[in-house]
Amino acid sequence: MTLHLSVPKYHYLNCHRYFRHRFKGIKPRLHASETFRLEVFEAHHGGVTQRKLGRPEASLRSYLSKLQGRNEVRVVVMDLSETYRSIARRYFPNAIIVADLFHVIRLVNHHFLKQWQQHDPEGRKNRGLLSLMRRHNWRLSDEQRSNLKHYLEQFPVPNELYEAKQKLNRFLLVKILKAKRFKVKLPEFLELLSQLEASPLKSLANTIRSWPKPILAMWRFSKTNGITEGFHTKMEMISRRAFGFRNFENYRLQVIAHCEWDGINNRV
Repeated sequence: MTLHLSVPKYHYLNCHRYFRHRFKGIKPRLHASETFRLEVFEAHHGGVTQRKLGRPEASLRSYLSKLQGRNEVRVVVMDLSETYRSIARRYFPNAIIVADLFHVIRLVNHHFLKQWQQHDPEGRKNRGLLSLMRRHNWRLSDEQRSNLKHYLEQFPVPNELYEAKQKLNRFLLVKILKAKRFKVKLPEFLELLSQLEASPLKSLANTIRSWPKPILAMWRFSKTNGITEGFHTKMEMISRRAFGFRNFENYRLQVIAHCEWDGINNRV
């Protein structure tokens, strides 16, 4: 049963601020009780798809069905979301789906750090060590590489998984391969996936195998969602610093100004 409550909005004349009546069990700035939020979390953790939790195709159908030039879209860059992949196939039938490099690398690190935590929970809490584990080995200084090697020598399994992660990231970061070079790299990449399937990173290997074409398309296309992700991060920072905006127009102008859009004078 879902209970919807309506409350009046109050205006305090002395300080000219607005507030609403609070309900017991609902924390400030939230719109649902902790019991309901916990129920949603448990449902999601138990395997309910994101489509059922608020990312349905129905919310985008009206916009995408009226979007002009859908058949002319050639490339769609996206994260590894099965929901969005089905949407892209339905509404952009002529587009090539390319996995976003940022999200793929983040997925690899997520699986690796999860396995690392099982073997050394205390080391996982070390922020300095965590930073070294996340970064690419070839970008570390000689001192950092030596310190990391000394630590990994104490844990054989995380050491092997770390080496496998570095090899996998090198494959994922390959860009603009020609057909001849592509044929050479592909068997090596598939061999590495076969090795991962026989390791604690089996779940990661299965995920990559379920997205073969989008991930391999990263070798042929340099398109990413980096600019969009950067703008989204800035927008979140603006909202956080302002503790939210009551007026959307003020928020829109802040976003335009902060993102340094040249057309701001034409829109204000």
